[in-house]
Amino acid sequence: MLPSNVSKLLNEQINKEMFSAYLYFDMANYYISKGYNGFANWFNVQAREEMDHALLFVKYLQNNNFDVSLAAIAKPEIPFKDLREPLTEALKHEEFVTASIHAIYAEALKTNDYRTMEFLQWFIKEQGEEEKNATDLIISYDLHGSQGRFALDGKLHARTYSAPSLELD
Repeated sequence: MLPSNVSKLLNEQINKEMFSAYLYFDMANYYISKGYNGFANWFNVQAREEMDHALLFVKYLQNNNFDVSLAAIAKPEIPFKDLREPLTEALKHEEFVTASIHAIYAEALKTNDYRTMEFLQWFIKEQGEEEKNATDLIISYDLHGSQGRFALDGKLHARTYSAPSLELD
């Protein structure tokens, strides 16, 4: 059985993952409104991945006989000033999510909850990838400059969704 403080944090993480999806849908909508369908696609794929992450936390709690407690998902409230800002905000958000997962891991470690520590290993690795992808996108955006932005947009349009490698059953 999971320690109750750990299950509380896991439930809160579900909400954070779903908010991440909302945030990335909001960013996709921003890019659509500016005519950048490739950037929008990149963020729509991100949003789907975040929903998958939320569902993995749900399944983990269910598999361990803990109630899943769903909370309201906040509306994203970032008014973007330019095309680069969603990219930097996405990186900040991924860093926030990483810190949250690390906090759950630290609490699991304090309570000798080895099962949750093992579960979180996948997310720790995933967050490293998420931060790298967000950083690489900012670098690519900067390198392409205004002249190459549509070429980058075309490249981002080719990104496809793939289900997470972690399976819980």
